[in-house]
Amino acid sequence: MTDFLNDWGLILITFLPLAGALVMLAVPKESEETQKTIALVASGAAFALGVAFLVNFDYDSAGVLQYVVDREWIPIINSRFILGIDGISLPLLALTVLIVPLVLIYSWNNIPSPGNPKAFLSLILLLETGMIGTFVAQDLILFFVFFEIVLLPMFFMIGVWGGPDRKYASIKFFLYTLFGSALMIVSFLALFFMSAEQTFDMRILQDLGGLDIARTTQILIFGGMFMGFGIKVPIFPFHTWLPDAHTQAPTQGSVILAAVLLKLGTYGFVRIALPFLPEGAQWWAPIIAILAVIGIIYGALACLAQTDMKRLIAFSSVAHMGFVMLAIATLTDFGINAAVFGMVAHGLITGMLFFVAGSMKDRYHTLEISRLGGMLVSAPKLGWILGLCAMASLGLPGLAGFWGEFPAILSAYEPAPMLNEALFRTLMVIAALGTVLAAGYLLWMYQRTSMGTPPEEFADDPEITDVNTAEWISWTPMLLLIVVLGFFPSLIFNMTNPAATAIAAAATGG
Repeated sequence: MTDFLNDWGLILITFLPLAGALVMLAVPKESEETQKTIALVASGAAFALGVAFLVNFDYDSAGVLQYVVDREWIPIINSRFILGIDGISLPLLALTVLIVPLVLIYSWNNIPSPGNPKAFLSLILLLETGMIGTFVAQDLILFFVFFEIVLLPMFFMIGVWGGPDRKYASIKFFLYTLFGSALMIVSFLALFFMSAEQTFDMRILQDLGGLDIARTTQILIFGGMFMGFGIKVPIFPFHTWLPDAHTQAPTQGSVILAAVLLKLGTYGFVRIALPFLPEGAQWWAPIIAILAVIGIIYGALACLAQTDMKRLIAFSSVAHMGFVMLAIATLTDFGINAAVFGMVAHGLITGMLFFVAGSMKDRYHTLEISRLGGMLVSAPKLGWILGLCAMASLGLPGLAGFWGEFPAILSAYEPAPMLNEALFRTLMVIAALGTVLAAGYLLWMYQRTSMGTPPEEFADDPEITDVNTAEWISWTPMLLLIVVLGFFPSLIFNMTNPAATAIAAAATGG
């Protein structure tokens, strides 16, 4: 099995979803069941390979790239087809191959208007290939290709299957991320020309650690990456595309966007920006930390002002990703460990919140918080699931959200030696206040939507049913992981620590 994974594992897990999408092109549009089956089989095969990687991965060498594929690709620009995974990319790869099949199961009888399962499911599979490829690519041009592949499928998912303002939201999402990507590719080209080897090989560039690049140049190159990755996160003040995209996107699009797509930005910081440009990272770290904490407080206050439940959850993502960025900005192994755990926890919890919000919209035909209420009476199982996810999101100990926030705050107490300790400790205190605000807006949302008695317009509505079979199947793995990771956070930390230690050493010149 190990030999098979070494030779073909990463290629298959990356391109099986794309192969499934291509097969679906040959299936008549009327054969909806066949299309759904092909999509589920393709993503299910990728999930099976993901499990195989988890089982066969050498955790004692998690700081070293494993299952490396290195083949000639574009020799004229010295770009190679290089894939590999380590302890940082493995949990995010696992998260991706888990989320997509669950989204497809949820979609089985729930394709949003205007229908067309063939196009909708093909876009989801194309998204999966782009997301997986981003997490396993070890060449900057290959990374950029996969990073950009996800842009068009999400644009069409929002623009075709979204809400009333879908055109505005999809164009805003496209323009924001495209602008950041343009600056990011300029930074990649700068790295290529400034390195003595003139290579896009990320393994070589990390070993160089920016030693051949002057400090001022590193700061400028890092700035281009900051825009590209920061907009994708999104970090304040580049966050404004996110609430619109989430609010207008179909449920499936919101889940994928929250669970995985936002992580492409934070992963880019950890994988590329920090280890390749250490002096640039050290200069930018205080700025990133300040913007992250502003995002935590701003996102929480914005949540308190929302009247739409989906928009509230979207603004909560701005706050929660702020914790991830604060941890990254510490440039420590503890902070990077906390950041990766925060990515996984946010993916599971906020993905679940969007799943529940979508199911509520299907039943109540509204997400206006003032019109909802009494869900613990009208759909008690759905109400209790929302309660569990809200408690996880506010960081209740025993659930995954706690380990997504508490270590991130704690990491700011002792940042890397060259950073301003007093500044980071001040930011730590402010970030901790954000958790109080999170409890406020999440409990307020839960109280308004689930407690009390149902409004008269929903009291005898036959459409308001409790959790159905497809929802149970697609939600149960995520709910279990939220609880399991809450009690056993070492499942992630043991995986990420060796690689996080290596990246922190590269970022600080240690």
